[in-house]
Parts: sequence; C-alpha cells; structure tokens
Amino acid sequence: MTEKSKQAGVGATPILDVRDLVVRYGQRTAVDNVSLEIRRGEIFGLLGPNGAGKTSTLSAIEGLVKPSGGTVSVDGIDIQRDPLAAKARLGVQLQASSFQSELAIEQIVRLYAGLYGVSMTKQQIADRIRTIGLDGELGKRFKSLSGGQQQRLSLLIAVIHEPVLLLLDEPTAGLDPQSRRQLWDRIENLRTAGGSILLTTHSMEEAEAVCDRVAIIDHGKLLTVDTPAGLIAQHRNDPRVTKVARGKITLEDVFIGLTGSEIRD
Repeated sequence: MTEKSKQAGVGATPILDVRDLVVRYGQRTAVDNVSLEIRRGEIFGLLGPNGAGKTSTLSAIEGLVKPSGGTVSVDGIDIQRDPLAAKARLGVQLQASSFQSELAIEQIVRLYAGLYGVSMTKQQIADRIRTIGLDGELGKRFKSLSGGQQQRLSLLIAVIHEPVLLLLDEPTAGLDPQSRRQLWDRIENLRTAGGSILLTTHSMEEAEAVCDRVAIIDHGKLLTVDTPAGLIAQHRNDPRVTKVARGKITLEDVFIGLTGSEIRD
C-alpha cells in the first residue's frame, strides 16, 4: 500500500470487483477474462494502447454493454442484477463532454441534479460553481466555456450525487498544464473524502505520479497489476523493457516493453 493510499484510508474491501469479465462483439473478443478490484479511497489506472480493451471494460462496468461472461459489482451490488442501484453509485466523466451546447451552466447543473434526484437551490448551485472557479458564470452557455472549464464542469456533474466510484476516461486530454494540475487537485480531494477513482490515461508520467495502482491491458487481456513503483521493480530486468529504455527505467518503458512499440489506430 502506498503512502498516498494510507493517507486516504484505503481499505481491504473493494469498491469495485470485476471477476472473469468477457466482452465480445460478434466473433471478436474485446475483453478476455479480466479480473481486477479497486479499493476504497484508491486511485486506480487502467492503461493500454488504443484498441486494448479499456473502453469495453469501462462500458461493462458502467452497465452500457452486457458482458458475455463474468461479473461486475459496485459497492457489493451486481451491475447486471440491480443496474439502477449500481449505477447510482457511479460517477462518469468522459473524454468528450456531451452537454447541450446552448444551455447555460446553471441549467446544466440543475438538469443533471434533477436526473440524479438531488435537490439544489440556486444558491447551492452557485456555491458549487464557485468551487470550480466559475463564480459569476451561471448564465454562461456551455459552448462558450474553454476546454479546461468544460472539464471542470463535467467533473462537477459526475460527482453531484456523491458517487462512491468515479470513472474517468482520459480526464486531462487536451488540457494545458495549469488546468491539468487543478483537475488532479480536485480528484485528490475527492479521494481524500473517501471516493475511489478508476481512470484511463495515455500519460504514463501522469499515471506514475497520481495512481496508487495501475493495470496494463492489451489485446483484451490483463497483463499485470501493481503500484507504479512495483511494476518498475518487477520488470526492471525484463529484456523487452531494457531494450526500449533510455536511462532510468520508467513506467512508460514498462508499458512499451509489455505492449510493443508499434503505433495503434
């Protein structure tokens, strides 16, 4: 257990339990017997090249696709047996926000609060907006927001119902360094408050810096799971890793060594 997870009070009981997950699209197997768990208060990174099975895994966890095999439980609730209860415990922030572009910030917050059954006054909405640095912008249309502002609003919506597990798909893609740091500060605050986070990212540096543990998936199979430091130590002398390393072994070296250096579409 890392020092970060100790400070966050990470427990042994998993908030997410994925067992022998299989996702098929026709004859193609996108996820092949994947098992993983995320502990309470943990930031967990799911890493893999394009087409490795990350999105299909997230979709099964969200209940958007029906697995061909295996189980997914969120806070002890099977996503297939009781999807409404399981989904109520999830927050999701996708890489591309799909909020209605003509709606104002206040309208968007009020709409999604209502969908989640959360009652909020105008003052409460203003207070929430203030926490993401958009004070006084309640009437501003979504399409007028910068990329960083849209991401901050998207994260606010994802956690408006106080989910126990937050799913983040490339949350910092396209953000400048300042916006990226601010976003991770907010995510760390969510974890400190007891929430758990599952994220995908193509930034190995980011994963190494913020994740308690990471899993590497490729061709639908889970290759390895450990802390970033643990993965580096475990594969330090792997010929596939040393071949691609340039100096001190990094998580990116391990990732490329295990998944290959060819470009994926």
